Amino acid sequence: MRRALGFLTPFGGASVPDARTLLWFPVVGALIGAALGGIWWGAPEVWTPLVAAAIVVAADLALTGLLHVDGLVDSADGLLPQVPRQRRLAIMAEPTVGAYGVVVAAVVLLLRVAALASMDANVLLLAGIWCGSRTVMAVTARAVPYARPEGGLASAFQGGDWRTLGLLGLIAAVSLGAFAGGRQPELAVALGMAAGALFVRWAARRLGGFTGDVLGAAGVIAETVALLAAAA
Repeated sequence: MRRALGFLTPFGGASVPDARTLLWFPVVGALIGAALGGIWWGAPEVWTPLVAAAIVVAADLALTGLLHVDGLVDSADGLLPQVPRQRRLAIMAEPTVGAYGVVVAAVVLLLRVAALASMDANVLLLAGIWCGSRTVMAVTARAVPYARPEGGLASAFQGGDWRTLGLLGLIAAVSLGAFAGGRQPELAVALGMAAGALFVRWAARRLGGFTGDVLGAAGVIAETVALLAAAA
């Protein structure tokens, strides 16, 4: 679990991840979601719903060390322009941020704040959504080839049975959604996971596999779609 914390958050200390680390991704995701849900539950006692929602989104950025949003930004810069595959990978490896990344990140963050501000606080809902997003990331790392021939940190996760991991993560995430308030939260969690999986499939076609940035982007997209579905 410590290695999963170290990969998904700024906490847990420096460690080298391996295939077993993925087993803890859904658990760490649920813990992050529950922590954010607690902030969401308490913040409206002090601030308006809009400010409380913005605080939750800011807390998520802090708890994840901006890692996943950074992946979203890099993925947008690399995947959206009409350039060859190798150029996409090169763009995603650059430290600079392009117009695609800035616009996509701004829109996604605004949607997350708006969705949270429109709902009553629900700790289990966020636990289920974040559990589902990390399940998508874990399954991707096991089931999809790594895109860079030279390897990378995310390539250390490859190997092992992804179907069992995906099924257990799906059951845990959807169950948390069901306990959060019935059919709509349950469906929202499932829709978010489906959106994350569809993004991975699209990205893999453009890159020839996944990268660490794709993992982060898939998690953010899964969470955002689930929040929007829950707020509908």
